[in-house]
Amino acid sequence: MRDAFVARLMRLAEANPRLFLITGDLGFGVLTRFEAARSAQFLNAGVAESNMTGLATGLALSGRVVFTYSIANFPTLRCLEQLRNDAAYHEANVKVVAIGGGFSYGALGMSHHATEDLAILRAIPGITVVAPGCIWEVEEATEAIATTPGVCYLRLDKSSAGRTDRPGEVFELGNIRTLREGTDVTLVATGGILGVALAAAESLAAEGIQARVLSVHTLRPFDAETVFRACRETGGLITIEEHVVDGGLGGLVAETCLEAGVVPQAFHRIGLRAGFSSIVGSQEYLRTRYGMDAEAVVTRARAMVRYGASAGATQ
Repeated sequence: MRDAFVARLMRLAEANPRLFLITGDLGFGVLTRFEAARSAQFLNAGVAESNMTGLATGLALSGRVVFTYSIANFPTLRCLEQLRNDAAYHEANVKVVAIGGGFSYGALGMSHHATEDLAILRAIPGITVVAPGCIWEVEEATEAIATTPGVCYLRLDKSSAGRTDRPGEVFELGNIRTLREGTDVTLVATGGILGVALAAAESLAAEGIQARVLSVHTLRPFDAETVFRACRETGGLITIEEHVVDGGLGGLVAETCLEAGVVPQAFHRIGLRAGFSSIVGSQEYLRTRYGMDAEAVVTRARAMVRYGASAGATQ
């Protein structure tokens, strides 16, 4: 995902001299070409993410379109006040790019596990929140946020679902993509864990269970109608996110449906329920340890379909 983002950003910067990139002292392996080619549009702010965000806001209010770049928790949680008071409140064209969403930096421990960012940034008014699930979505989302007014958050993952685009498909922020049709159950995924949802759907199909798969690459603005349709047309919804279950995708789907009076036959949130992710290990290992792998999705979907809403419902 990171490489796809940088490649598309290079193209955008060549075409738009107003575009500017600030890094928080990382990304040297992938940003070297950008710095060499577009040195007047690049700055390393050092390990000072709050200052980086303040600089980005000032540049944006002076007419620039500014991308900030760091490991997920640092350009978000570490400088939340600057994002809220400086960038978002003033509707500045600051585009926060976070690499390492979820457990991408699993071996570095909870300080590098980005598992609360979606909920927190979704609570700040005016921020466009984007978590692509495949390489194509990364490329298209990068271009889309560059022309979207105000603050945008682009959450990139170490993993991805590869390329899931179809010939002639047009990307649009806020439009959920239906990657697989089905009527038995709907798997609603955001971010790189989309690949887990697709793998689970394949396994379920081998058992005769047809799972619809939705890629929610944008949490704000949110495509409520596609989710409502899944509620009406399938036997239940399972949300899948590499994030705490509170306030992220699962919370968004639940509050949107209940407020509109559209209630799925069954509902379950797959995500982090154990509090802080205190275990270290690879992204794949942590997904398995915390019940977010394809086997966990298959088990929950199977129960939901075979035993009805009482088996699939959760707190």
